[in-house]
Amino acid sequence: MSSGFLTAKKQMPNLGVGLGLRRELAAETMVNKDAIDWLELVPENYMDLGGKTRQRLDDALEKFPLVTHGVNLSIGSTDELSQDYLSSISRLLNKIDAPWWSDHLCFTSIENSYLHDLLPLPLSAEALKHVVKRVKTAQHVVGRPFLLENISYYMEMPGDQMEEVDFLAQVLEKADCGLLLDVNNVYVNSVNHNFDPYRYLDRLPLERTVQIHVAGHSHGDELLIDTHGAPVIEPVFELLEYVLKRTDVKAIMLERDQNYPQFSEILAELAQIRDIVMRVRPSIAACA
Repeated sequence: MSSGFLTAKKQMPNLGVGLGLRRELAAETMVNKDAIDWLELVPENYMDLGGKTRQRLDDALEKFPLVTHGVNLSIGSTDELSQDYLSSISRLLNKIDAPWWSDHLCFTSIENSYLHDLLPLPLSAEALKHVVKRVKTAQHVVGRPFLLENISYYMEMPGDQMEEVDFLAQVLEKADCGLLLDVNNVYVNSVNHNFDPYRYLDRLPLERTVQIHVAGHSHGDELLIDTHGAPVIEPVFELLEYVLKRTDVKAIMLERDQNYPQFSEILAELAQIRDIVMRVRPSIAACA
């Protein structure tokens, strides 16, 4: 079966190794362009806003290619897709001329009340059909290639009819969209739910991977927690290398959202990612 998304992927730019645009790191990010190829931003922080927030966006746009990674699309919710949200993010994407946009395979709202969390979906045929339809609608309305991220999850819905990896794979293929692969989430889930992360990756349509997230996590009382607030561990770097040996991607991003270290430590992790890229898949670094 032909794929419009895979055809579009061939035309996407290789962005390289990037970082999240965070207020706490913005000043140091702006003066380290030699070590940072591109930036990812949370669109909800920048849609239809002015003042210092808009100035930060404008400053970033002058120096870096930008893409968005949202948290409020709620692609799995039974609420109607928000036309106001899709219009606002479209304006932002047009402003920054993003080559793609992304959100999470989850739901974040019930009866139009936001829950401020990324919650896993029931893994059923009905949910699959529902999500596929909404992904197609969102991608069509916005008019740019759309990626879904695999989330970390700490519970499994009762009555699941399939495994999470198969649900994700079918959504990607039936909706003909892309994958934002978070290798830290794969690792965290593999420990918490006792599965082999490499077999998980082998069951995904990795050719749909456009962007990869690399992050650290924390240890809870009984579970690993995806916090983006700790250094990346070696098994996560190893999963990154495993994926890069198997498929072409366009961008890799280091996520750090709390417990910020000295910026030199962030630069060191970016350099470690870049070393893997240059050894395994140097074409990613050929920034457009």
